[in-house]
Amino acid sequence: MSFASLQELKDIESEMPWEERERPGTIHQMILDTATAFPDRRAVSYQLLSGPGDPAETLTWSELHARVCQTANLLRSLGIGEKDVVALVMPNCTETVLALLGSMVAGIANPINPLLEPDYIGAILRETGAKVVVTLKPFPKTDLAQKVAKAVEEAPDVHTILEVDLNRYLKPPKSWIVPLVRPKNPAGHSAKLVDFASAVAKQSETLDFEDPQQDRVAAYFHTGGTTGLPKFVQHRYSGMIYNGWLAHRLLFEETDGIMCPLPLFHVLACHVLLMGSLKSGAHIVFPTPQGYRGEGVFDNFWRLCERWESTFIISVPTAISVLMQREVDADLSRIKKIFSGSAPMPLELFKRFEAATGQEVIEGYGLTEVVCLVSCNPPDGDKKIGSVGCPLPYTDVRIYGADEGGRPVEAKPGEVGEICISNPGVYVGNTYTEAAKNEGLYNDGKYLRTGDLGRIDEDGYLWITGRAKDLIIRGGHNIDPADIEEALVGHPAVAMAAAIGQPDAHVGEMPCAYVELVEGQSATVEDLLAHCKSEIRERAAVPKHVEIMDVLPKTAVGKVFKPDLRVAATRRVFEGVIESEGLAARVADVADTKDRGIVVMLDRAEGEGGEERVKQELGKFAVRWEWAG
Repeated sequence: MSFASLQELKDIESEMPWEERERPGTIHQMILDTATAFPDRRAVSYQLLSGPGDPAETLTWSELHARVCQTANLLRSLGIGEKDVVALVMPNCTETVLALLGSMVAGIANPINPLLEPDYIGAILRETGAKVVVTLKPFPKTDLAQKVAKAVEEAPDVHTILEVDLNRYLKPPKSWIVPLVRPKNPAGHSAKLVDFASAVAKQSETLDFEDPQQDRVAAYFHTGGTTGLPKFVQHRYSGMIYNGWLAHRLLFEETDGIMCPLPLFHVLACHVLLMGSLKSGAHIVFPTPQGYRGEGVFDNFWRLCERWESTFIISVPTAISVLMQREVDADLSRIKKIFSGSAPMPLELFKRFEAATGQEVIEGYGLTEVVCLVSCNPPDGDKKIGSVGCPLPYTDVRIYGADEGGRPVEAKPGEVGEICISNPGVYVGNTYTEAAKNEGLYNDGKYLRTGDLGRIDEDGYLWITGRAKDLIIRGGHNIDPADIEEALVGHPAVAMAAAIGQPDAHVGEMPCAYVELVEGQSATVEDLLAHCKSEIRERAAVPKHVEIMDVLPKTAVGKVFKPDLRVAATRRVFEGVIESEGLAARVADVADTKDRGIVVMLDRAEGEGGEERVKQELGKFAVRWEWAG
């Protein structure tokens, strides 16, 4: 269950066309097939607290199937049909899995990031026309119920809120205390409040309605990050099942265990790990509601992997960086592979992780618009650190440039262009719910334009060199720079503003902004930062650094030229680290190269620790750097 080369992936694809492969037609059928094959094997486990000995709940495959059917039946009884939307504003827990899958079986699931602010959640509920919302019952140390109640006030189509009570996971005396300190249930909306657990328990354990073996849209995933106007990507059964099939064919089998500390509102957790588990029968584990963000998860992570006999770990560079600050204090002998996505892995972090765990990190690439998976480095073959590996079976990756008339043309081998993708997850013509957003989205009628820039090398490996969309990716979360820019331009002294992502050793990128002031007006950096904090709804999007320039760099047509700003920000960050750490280096040059992105050139200098310390500190960044001579 793995692959070692691009040729092996091509051989799998050449076995037969995708349309001829035997596979389930719906999510319910996929669960039923696995429950029939492995009824008593562990399917899903969840623990509220992070200790390796803390209580946990596990469902077998037969139990999971029964509970998903009950959830789907409940939703149908609430008027949810195949084209109706159920919003899930939930952290991870067993009920999140049930509600997510049950919504896909009964209607259309719409997972929403619970960290979003109420007005943003409300906007999503209105845009999708959600009729039912699944969220937490008021619970200590979380204001999620209050946020959702406020959001529902602005979403008139929502008629029912299904409340999940986390208190059932606690043991006395903690479970006795929660009802005494539980916040009051917020009012202000007309939706009916229904207890999720008791309502589900009343339903039949088999489907009360027909499950036609036909492809249809079964999920909306919002994209655009933590700020900005959301776009909704339509995911069909076929795309989800394709991702589950890939995970099963290439990675998982029923004896495997998957440690998943990633949120289920993210496509990697939902459409690769959960679907891969549903197709293969592998056991998937969700530690704490917040996953990696949960209290004590990083401290206990390796012992949690040992407890659950994990064979696969899924992570992101920011989490791996934190894990490297903890001792590997458990038996990891069962672990087969560790995968990383969402952002490039710094080379030094890769090396430190390999040395500490004895495991190589396998990097891959995916995106919401294609349901998820696109490419992956060979788990058992040559891994090119910094690349995102080889295109997976039935995924056709093309690099497009433009001719003199601006028309799309395929780039030559090795040339940088826009990454465009065709695979079973691409819903051609209907990627987004809003028709206008699909115009101009496909090249040659089938290749989805990702907005990412990249190249394919002579061995067939895909490299990402930039982002045409200019999104700022902070710890795996997308931030739209337009929201920062609009906030700054709202200041009376600001004429123009440009926001970019500056390198950060912990979260990959942090938002920073450059402004040009109105002639004759004045403002301090402190004024502008305070203005940002008051006008930008999401704290994650507030710039870490604001710089006032006499004139912003611009193109011939007057558009702000952001590559120059990225170069300047990278130089500033690297010089700051070198100075603060007393490193034996000096920034000689920073260049924005066509094939490798931004590269920092260093001269050797006097300083502490020599070259090894330079590698240790600067290796924390995803930005490429090298010695000038």
